[in-house]
Amino acid sequence: MPDLIVPEAREGLLKRSLSLFDSTAIVVGSMIGSGIFIVSADMARNLGSPGWVIIAWLLSGVMTVFAALSYGELAGMMPKAGGQYVYLREAYNPLVGFLYGWTLFLVIQSGTIAAVAVAFAKFTGVLFPWFSDKNVVFYFLSLKFTSVQLLAIITLIIQTIINLNGINTGKIVQNIFTFTKALALLGLIVIGVLFFRNVGAVHLNTKIFWDAATGSGNGIVHLTGFALIAALGMAMVGSLFSSDAWNNITFIAGEIKNPRKNIPLSLFLGTLSVCILYILANFAYINVLPLRGAIDGQNVMQKGIQYAADDRVGTAFMQVLFGNSGSFIMAILIMISTFGCNNGLILAGARVYYSMANDGLFFSSAGKLNRNKVPGFALVVQCIWASILCLSGTYSNLLDYVVFTVLIFYILTIIGIFILRKKRPDAKRPYKAFGYPAVPVLYITAAAVIMAILLIYKPNYTWPGLLIVIAGLPVYFIWRKAEQSNPGGF
Repeated sequence: MPDLIVPEAREGLLKRSLSLFDSTAIVVGSMIGSGIFIVSADMARNLGSPGWVIIAWLLSGVMTVFAALSYGELAGMMPKAGGQYVYLREAYNPLVGFLYGWTLFLVIQSGTIAAVAVAFAKFTGVLFPWFSDKNVVFYFLSLKFTSVQLLAIITLIIQTIINLNGINTGKIVQNIFTFTKALALLGLIVIGVLFFRNVGAVHLNTKIFWDAATGSGNGIVHLTGFALIAALGMAMVGSLFSSDAWNNITFIAGEIKNPRKNIPLSLFLGTLSVCILYILANFAYINVLPLRGAIDGQNVMQKGIQYAADDRVGTAFMQVLFGNSGSFIMAILIMISTFGCNNGLILAGARVYYSMANDGLFFSSAGKLNRNKVPGFALVVQCIWASILCLSGTYSNLLDYVVFTVLIFYILTIIGIFILRKKRPDAKRPYKAFGYPAVPVLYITAAAVIMAILLIYKPNYTWPGLLIVIAGLPVYFIWRKAEQSNPGGF
């Protein structure tokens, strides 16, 4: 790792190298991972209706854009490294900011990085079968390490090294992969919507377009009223988190040119573009595949979107379009997509720990820049923890646990807009939240409804995440005490 330097004006030594295009590429690249090719299966099982699946994606898109428009005010007001962590610290207090950073490091960011790295490795296995969960490379005590885990960790190390070499290197990689995967996804949408029409699938989907239902065969249950609202809320967990990570651009505010203008604009352009692509992709799916299917179906058409093998809707879609070679084409696309996604997550996440360290709430070395003017130690620590999560195999469970928690922090951050308008009425706000107060209130209300649904119907998604956050309380006070006893030395 390059030699560390301790800047006197840390924020000033960060290189403002990212243009509006670069910033938008990070928003788009961090959002598009493997989710769009997978989560529609579970959404279809929850809703059983093409029309309502599209509505779930549409509502998730609207919520995401509304949140991004609201964050724009905070980003313009406080264009500093750390982004959302800084907003929570300033709107509330350092404890709330720490609890967000703690959860981000422990699960949200690192867990997502681990999950995306493993997805990359698994789809690499489609091209090179040696990379398989069944291929155990070595054993250590009672643990077994597979070739998939090995490749996932290697990619994390490579991407960390890329970002250790400076923000310009990281942005070049990000721009290339974001442009490639967005163009490829758009190409698939054009083929699926405009040039290929599976008459049988379209006929079946048209008949049930607004017939929301769960179950299959003789056990099908039609959904109306509150049952439909509950099913919609549960289905949106998938679409919301396929649309997540857009806030990562706020983490690297210290390295964006003209941040008061470019961060709000990149948030809007990036989230809107991705949400449109996601909705169109689902129109492509239902133009090619029947939504309803049978769990014991013998082929992709019989399984439908609901029971696509391993929930790989994108792969089933490509198999209908291109036959057996479709699996390989989709594997390549997802490899490109996940690699680009993780580059953005790795680049951005380290800046939060850098900001926390400057506040005495993380390892002090994480608050130092290397000779390439990036937080080198923070990048390395993030890589190590994400690699441990890859080896543990618990990252997917951890991500399930924080669905509820992430929504809490989004709500708290947007409420922070109202708090800061009262606390700091004269603060410079080059951009004010669009549609204030209606748009922020609409987001808060919609997110609160989804949280209530999860509390009732999926408690396993709620309490474990809350426990992770609560576990940060004693850590905060221990860290504060240690910092007071030995300033800058922890």
